[in-house]
Amino acid sequence: MSQSVENAPELAVVPAEPGVSNDEYKAAMRRHPAGVTIVTLDSGNGPVGFTATSFASLSMNPPLISFNIALNSSSIDALRAADSLVVHLLGEHQQHLSQRFSRSADQRFSDESLWGRLETGEPVLHGTPIWMRTTVHQLIPAGDHTLVIGLITRLHNENDDEAASAPLLYHEGRYHRPTPLDQ
Repeated sequence: MSQSVENAPELAVVPAEPGVSNDEYKAAMRRHPAGVTIVTLDSGNGPVGFTATSFASLSMNPPLISFNIALNSSSIDALRAADSLVVHLLGEHQQHLSQRFSRSADQRFSDESLWGRLETGEPVLHGTPIWMRTTVHQLIPAGDHTLVIGLITRLHNENDDEAASAPLLYHEGRYHRPTPLDQ
């Protein structure tokens, strides 16, 4: 890991402005659609993975991505100890994987036919249209989450098959597929 702020003083959790409740904030964020991603890594004691809808492209040079993980996530300790991980951008045909990785940690990798390992050891999910192996570049405390910044070191992109490349979207608590508005 090239840089971390693990030893930095904890950032104070700043309450929302008066009049903005957690429920109002959540309701507003549900209105913003997100591509569904799964992050996987090797903990040294086995595979670890979780869904992350906060994925974003961060920088082209160097190629950086970001996502958030809750401080109370069962995967946070493994992520803090990891040097590398794989971010999977799910296709619309992979709703079952998103549901699987939203369950308890012991069920996520229980079906070994759904995943394998890269030569570098990280778990990778079969049939994922796009995945990126990244090194953990920076961990930044941010409220009740940690912002993870990853440096892409390998990119897998199956853009030839249109059905496989259509993203899985999440909006208003439900899965969706993209529909072009202009033809």
